[in-house]
Amino acid sequence: MENVKFTQMKDGDKADYDFLTEHEIEHTKGTADRLLKALVELDEGLSGYKITRLGHSLQSATRAWNAGADIDWVVSALLHDIGDIFAPYNHDEYAATILKPFVREQCRWVVEKHGDFQLVYYGEHVGANPNKRDAYAGHEFFNDCAEFCENWDQSSFDPAYETKPIEFFAPMVQQVFAREPYDEMVMNAAPPPLADNTVALSPAA
Repeated sequence: MENVKFTQMKDGDKADYDFLTEHEIEHTKGTADRLLKALVELDEGLSGYKITRLGHSLQSATRAWNAGADIDWVVSALLHDIGDIFAPYNHDEYAATILKPFVREQCRWVVEKHGDFQLVYYGEHVGANPNKRDAYAGHEFFNDCAEFCENWDQSSFDPAYETKPIEFFAPMVQQVFAREPYDEMVMNAAPPPLADNTVALSPAA
C-alpha cells in the first residue's frame, strides 16, 4: 500500500489506519532533525539584537549546560524560542507544545510561561504589564521560571559569551525526542527545582 483507499476519513478501514499509523510513526523519527533545521532557520527571522536568534538559543542552552542543568532543561532552553518565526505572538506556547510529550511538566510550564515572565525586564518600555508574571504567584514552578529567565534567557544576548555550537546539542535533542511520547515517568518527574520556591525573585535576583 502506497496510499490509503479513502477520500473521506469516515470511509477508512483498519488496513488504511494501520498503514497510516506505521507511516506516521516512521515520520516522527525525523522530528529532532526537523527541529534542529528549524533552529538554524531562526536566523531568517527578524533580529536587531547583538546576536542572532539562533545565537540566542544556543547561548541560552550553553548557560543551562554550564550551570549543570539536566538534559530536559538544556533542550528546553535550546528550543524555548523555536516559535519565533511561525508564532511570533505566542511563541512560548508554540515551543511548549512541541516539548510537552517529551519533557517533564516543570520544563514545559516554564517554557510556556517564559514570555509573561520576561516582561519584567522590558514591559514598561513597550506599554505592557511588567508584573504580568504575578498572576502565577504561588505556582510550584514560579521561581523556576523566574530563574530560567534571569539566568538563561534575558542574559543570553552577549556576543562575547563563549557559546557552544548546535552540533554540541544535537545528540541531546535526538535523545529527548527519541523518548516514548507522553511517558508519565518523564512528564511527572519531580527533580530539585532551579530555585527556592519559598522566595519570590526580583528582576535583579
